[in-house]
Amino acid sequence: MGFMAGLGGGIWTLAAFLVALSIIVAVHEYGHYIVARWSGIRAEVFSIGFGPRLISRRDKRGTRWQIAAIPLGGYVLFLGDSDPASAGPSKQVPADQRRHTIDGAPLWARAATLAAGPFFNFILSTLIFAAFVLIRGVAVETPTVGELSATPPGMVMELQPGDRIVGLGGKPVTEWADIYDTARDLPRADSYDWRIERDGREMTVQGPDPLPPVIGGVAPGSAAAAAGLLPGDVIWRIDGDRVLRFEDIRAKVEAVQGAPLNLGVMRDGQEIDISLSPKEQDIPAANGGFEKRWLIGVTAGSWFAPATQSVGPLSALAMGVTQVWEIIASSLTGLWAMITGQIGSCNLGGAISIAESTGQAANAGLGNFVWWIAILSVAIGFLNLLPIPVLDGGHLAFCAWEAVTGRAPSDRVRGALTSVGLALVVGLMIFGLSNDLRC
Repeated sequence: MGFMAGLGGGIWTLAAFLVALSIIVAVHEYGHYIVARWSGIRAEVFSIGFGPRLISRRDKRGTRWQIAAIPLGGYVLFLGDSDPASAGPSKQVPADQRRHTIDGAPLWARAATLAAGPFFNFILSTLIFAAFVLIRGVAVETPTVGELSATPPGMVMELQPGDRIVGLGGKPVTEWADIYDTARDLPRADSYDWRIERDGREMTVQGPDPLPPVIGGVAPGSAAAAAGLLPGDVIWRIDGDRVLRFEDIRAKVEAVQGAPLNLGVMRDGQEIDISLSPKEQDIPAANGGFEKRWLIGVTAGSWFAPATQSVGPLSALAMGVTQVWEIIASSLTGLWAMITGQIGSCNLGGAISIAESTGQAANAGLGNFVWWIAILSVAIGFLNLLPIPVLDGGHLAFCAWEAVTGRAPSDRVRGALTSVGLALVVGLMIFGLSNDLRC
């Protein structure tokens, strides 16, 4: 039974990974294709996957659209290309057709076509993040109760959706940070005095601890995700000890230094047992550097959600762009920290860890899966912009050289650099896979 469950989980993980990868690759390659078409470069093949064709059709422009047997990427084959990566010299084409090849097109057209793939990845992520903002809204500025979560039997919950919070434990509050800071100074108790405004009147009601051991989010690839913890789970016990606040979870995780933990988790009114081992990770420190911390990969939740307000499409798009930029900036910081030795090489994962994280995101629900696709899309767009030959960024570097010097690198130089770049990429892939197995 355990083998079959593991096999089923492995198939589900692989399926989720292939779906996510196919969506991201399709958008990336479509960016190359459509900008090439707009700039006069002709595409002969648009393929999702490699190897033998499974399904194909040819459109009126002569491009063959196909799904191939090995669903681990994709490519656009342009007129005159000797290979899908556009890394080799163009095949001989008639002189009157050379303008429609990737090598014969003007520099601006080549650069735009190369940059379009990563740019479309960023567009996909921006649209997904913006869609989440449009659907969910953003928290209102004043602390206001939104949707209530199911609370355990016997817990006092007199708060109602729409209540505006103006005080906690006898102290005034004006924003969410005030509530959390005030709660930390209050003694542990089963319930607290919440001062609220309801229907134009101020009153005091009883409500639960604002810092409960409720899971708000689970990071894909984390110990919590691997163990099956889900948003909304309540961690009641750790190694038999009662847990009252989320900070108790943090303290216990730090104390065991990676030793296994036995969690008593409340889910849908049932208590289940889950075991996991914290992972040591490099995280950004307050001083701008990095510090090592033991983590299980969960964020704090609450017994109620903040009330939200809707935003317009332009504001949502702006928030989506900000989210994409923050991921890119974080990737740059992490890459530099790894190069300079500030963080360990185990932070570089390979295909196995990415696939596992994708499966875990899918297990957590459609919303988490789509959000994870957006994060992966940014990562793949960023990776492709690195100035390594065989990647889009490497070809853009060749374009930059041509723009500065007035001549393109020779086929010999480009071929040699491409071989070096290919060796580097393959080496990084092998290194990432080894990290998946040993870290």
